Amino acid sequence: MKVLYLLRHAKSNWDDPDIDDFDRVLNNRGEKAAPLMGEQIRRREVRPDLILCSPAKRAEQTATLALESAEIESEPLFDERIYLASASTLLSILSERAEKVDSVMLIGHNPGMANLLEMLTGKYDEFPTAALARIKLDIKKWKELRRGCGTLDWILRPKELS
Repeated sequence: MKVLYLLRHAKSNWDDPDIDDFDRVLNNRGEKAAPLMGEQIRRREVRPDLILCSPAKRAEQTATLALESAEIESEPLFDERIYLASASTLLSILSERAEKVDSVMLIGHNPGMANLLEMLTGKYDEFPTAALARIKLDIKKWKELRRGCGTLDWILRPKELS
């Protein structure tokens, strides 16, 4: 069995319409939600073998704040393909992982993240900014990833925690 953690980036700032989407940073709410989710990661003793992250500024900030709060020292691996990726692209990226990696945390964007959650579990679940989900995967190798191979273990949303 493999485990996948999905962490959607926290709420971003839309105040400057001239800034490129890739370069948008977190707003105040996002800066509070990311460490809050990090506390949950620490409390639940989540220690992924590998952290994959979109290089977009808001995803990078989310990773930094959440992982610091979670007391995880592992550095994320930034992959440009994660930025605004579809569920199929995310599935492809995950399927490239080494067999020895048992758990992955993926930090990215909607709608790809929510669609991946639905693709793997067969169930739609609201996946707002800074949401964190744990999916148990009925696979032995990442290249076996396929539609319906996962079970949603839990999902946390910042509004439900504060």
